[in-house]
Amino acid sequence: MFATGANAVERGAATAAAPPIVGGEPAQIEQHPWVVYLSDAQGNQFCGGTIGAADKIVTAAHCAEGMQPTELRVVAGREDKTSGEGTVAGVRDVWVHPDYESAIQGDDVAVLTLDRELPQPALPLATAADTAAYQPGRRAEVFGWGTTSEGGTSSDTLQRASVPLTSDADCSAAYGQYDPAAMVCAGYPLGGVDSCQGDSGGPLVADGKLIGIVSTGNGCARPGSPGIYTRVSSYEPEVLAELNDRA
Repeated sequence: MFATGANAVERGAATAAAPPIVGGEPAQIEQHPWVVYLSDAQGNQFCGGTIGAADKIVTAAHCAEGMQPTELRVVAGREDKTSGEGTVAGVRDVWVHPDYESAIQGDDVAVLTLDRELPQPALPLATAADTAAYQPGRRAEVFGWGTTSEGGTSSDTLQRASVPLTSDADCSAAYGQYDPAAMVCAGYPLGGVDSCQGDSGGPLVADGKLIGIVSTGNGCARPGSPGIYTRVSSYEPEVLAELNDRA
């Protein structure tokens, strides 16, 4: 989760092993076909992502920064990581937001261009007009294969959880470096439900649109420490340009 202290971590599996969605429940890939996961060349899942176009994946910058396309794989249509279902696509190009430095500073968004088109549908991006989707208290769903508890082990199967969006004031109180233009927070005051390590890059969904990207936070599901997500509507023009780039 957010990095304001020793316990703050980005939610990719490049850090110490931790659990998938905390306090969630199993989800069926058929009902959420736009959810994908990222793996290394050996097939080890470490982040999530969302289909933004037939051959484009929206994910977190910290999942892709410094990675060569040949080091990445995208797995679509696979609910259980231990199965051979779905499509494994290679990556031919990696775009990381040019202003990205770290998740705690925002701009935590990337787009991967695949070596083939996927049969699964894309999830629309939230735009500046989708203000209702970001109202405090609004329920959103987060998806991933990450750890199910802080410091735990990752899930073999896709999980989902419903979390309420928090106000900018509450998120600023929890995280001094919170930037409402770049981020949105979600979680319960008492914790218990959250994204966690391995969920980074995965989708936060409301109104049938991608409103957030799992980014960072303080531990997982801790009281007073909501999850931090990239605010997709703020980056929609730049991400859309990448999704429409056919080069």
